[in-house]
Amino acid sequence: MSGSVCRSTDSGQRLSSSSAAEEPPPGPGPAPTARAGVMKRAACRTSSGAAAPGPGSDTYKGWLYKWTNYLKGYQRRWFVLSNGLLSYYRTQAEMAHTCRGTINLATAHINTEDACNIVLSSGGRTYHLKASTEVERQRWVTALELAKAKAIRMMNEQSDESGDEEAASQSHQAQGTLRLLGSKLEDLSTCNELIAKHGAALQRSLSELEALRGLIEGSEKIKAVNERATLFRITSNAMINACRDFLDLAESHSRRWTRALQYEREQRAHLEETIEQLAKQHNSLERAWRENPAREALTAAPNGAPKEEASDEDEETEYFDAMEDAFITGSLGWNHVSGRELQTLRLRRTHIPDKPNYSLNLWSIMKNCIGKELSKIPMPVNFNEPLSMLQRLTEDLEYSELLDRAARCESSLEQMCLVSAFSVSSYSTTAHRTAKPFNPLLGETYELDRLQEHGYRSVCEQVSHHPPSAAHHVISQRGWTLWQEITIASKFRGKYLSIMPLGAIHLVFHSSGNHYVWRKVTSTVHNIIVGKLWIDQSGDIEIVNHRTKDSCQLKFSPYSYFSRDVPRKVTGVVSDSAGQAHYILSGTWDDKMESAKILQSSRGSSEGKQKTVYQTLSPKLLWKKYPLPDNAEKMYNFSSLALTLNEPEEDVAQTDSRLRPDQRLMEDARWDEANAEKQKLEEKQRGVRRRREAEASDALDEGREYEGYQPLWFTQRRNSITGEINYVYNGGYWEAKDRQDWSMCPTFSDPGLSVMILIRFDTFNALINKVFTPCCDGACS
Repeated sequence: MSGSVCRSTDSGQRLSSSSAAEEPPPGPGPAPTARAGVMKRAACRTSSGAAAPGPGSDTYKGWLYKWTNYLKGYQRRWFVLSNGLLSYYRTQAEMAHTCRGTINLATAHINTEDACNIVLSSGGRTYHLKASTEVERQRWVTALELAKAKAIRMMNEQSDESGDEEAASQSHQAQGTLRLLGSKLEDLSTCNELIAKHGAALQRSLSELEALRGLIEGSEKIKAVNERATLFRITSNAMINACRDFLDLAESHSRRWTRALQYEREQRAHLEETIEQLAKQHNSLERAWRENPAREALTAAPNGAPKEEASDEDEETEYFDAMEDAFITGSLGWNHVSGRELQTLRLRRTHIPDKPNYSLNLWSIMKNCIGKELSKIPMPVNFNEPLSMLQRLTEDLEYSELLDRAARCESSLEQMCLVSAFSVSSYSTTAHRTAKPFNPLLGETYELDRLQEHGYRSVCEQVSHHPPSAAHHVISQRGWTLWQEITIASKFRGKYLSIMPLGAIHLVFHSSGNHYVWRKVTSTVHNIIVGKLWIDQSGDIEIVNHRTKDSCQLKFSPYSYFSRDVPRKVTGVVSDSAGQAHYILSGTWDDKMESAKILQSSRGSSEGKQKTVYQTLSPKLLWKKYPLPDNAEKMYNFSSLALTLNEPEEDVAQTDSRLRPDQRLMEDARWDEANAEKQKLEEKQRGVRRRREAEASDALDEGREYEGYQPLWFTQRRNSITGEINYVYNGGYWEAKDRQDWSMCPTFSDPGLSVMILIRFDTFNALINKVFTPCCDGACS
């Protein structure tokens, strides 16, 4: 049971194991009942039946009697001492699935009261134990004292060495061996103290034997001498075994220490040489940057730049983040730095204007909206946040490093755990984000280019107005591609608002070809009319790897006032193609997710329900939410990524969400102007929609085929896996941006609509007060 935790699940979901509620006896002695007295005499007569190693070993097992309560008295339990933890079970068979209780000996007090009693206390928990015989009790006491001493040493060593994480792996192994040898030496010292203690007791017994006069009394004393001699022999054997272990370890590791020390010397010399080389290169790059303008330094011909800065082969070099598993030296070609590497990463903004405090008569707006679809309700920007739905969709990529790690996984099941954590992480920003994003205009786009920082590029387009639908495509240089088409169905029910995302999310890893598909759960905004708004996620997500047929079943538990579960709880099980469970997932959608590898599973029942009980290894952290920026509550509770999404950007398409004046005015805390601008946009978009409907009706009357609106960057195709017809990226956006050729974007020719001009960064601030007329039509609300 070392290193394992017991987990019980109902319908595949993980729960913590329950322990029996037991009462302590009143005071240090046994219960003053006839039954307790009988059990005391029986306990001292009954053999323990323990088949366990000697007390000098790392694990000790056996039967002991444990006080439960006044009704049952002392009950026979199976105890296991391992790694400084004393655990107990009703039977040996229970070790596979149910642990009844555990005490950490590092913080425990061990007290021996009479011929059979052992009392352990730690953190308010006390175990009153009885052994079958004095010899058996001394065996347990010796094992417990040794385990306690070792646990205290390990705890102190972990505390002292918590800051040594930067040491090399070979150095850690050598230090670990030294600590192990040191612990064996401490075992010898502890055994020596015990031998001295038992030897003194044996000497006292011999002295008492010499003073005997009566035959009966002499017989009892001789028996006591024999028992203590037995204890002395057991402790001596433990010391001899510890000595043998110490010598074996010293002989087996002496040569390894020598090799490890030599390796450390070589590594140190290599690192010193690398640092010196990097310092020289840094000075050379600084001189080159100062001597040449930035643009010339980035684009200079080979004969106009330092030799180290021009290298064609560097364009094909793959660079890894410093936080990844490998620390690479030498192989990156330090003497060759391309122009792209000379670029400094752009400093993104870290704040936006504070949200103003506007009063609003909520009921006057909402009373006529019950039962209507959210996209048809004309709402002021007071209910919005200064981001569009396309930008909120792009926020799913905030934890893209999970997919980068997944792309490097060799195991498809481990990869599934990371993909599942990524699917949960997309909800982490919604816990305090109750405001409504702007509905995109038909044909509105949004790009997010994080090629330098995170290795991916993302583009979204609003491809349909009724129903509102957005298509999204992301490609990463770190080995994965993601695409999705999300249609939002929403209903206002008076007290709450339900938002149902429809459509599938696809994720493909380039190296393995693993193709994952899943869908989003329902979001519910509560207290629409009265009280503080809060949001909840509920429902099930099934993630399927269509290449291997592995799957993950995730359950988002809805909040319940009467539930004892942690709020926003998410649980899941990762299974292979045969349905065999391999990992348990647990956590919350607003904080973190963990995975635990399953060692064994069994079926059981509790309160009339069938349950699957899993024995797992200790859980490992998959994902942890980033903390919100300072003063986030005044900035719509935006995350660090969300604060940058509406930041003005050069050379984007004129249909980009960043260029919407109503949204920009709202971000600048000019809500009255934003509402006026929003109303103008709505009127124009309703006019375009009426015109299209009239054209479609005329075509139908005349028997002509009417071609409706066609998105620019996405095309409808049938998916070979799901069988659904959805929009997929047809390419060309990034190429158009590189050429700065947006001539393919459609424009209006209607009298009431002006033609959208190409907006660039240097003229952006001068244009935000003008009427926003997109180069494509649609509806906004």
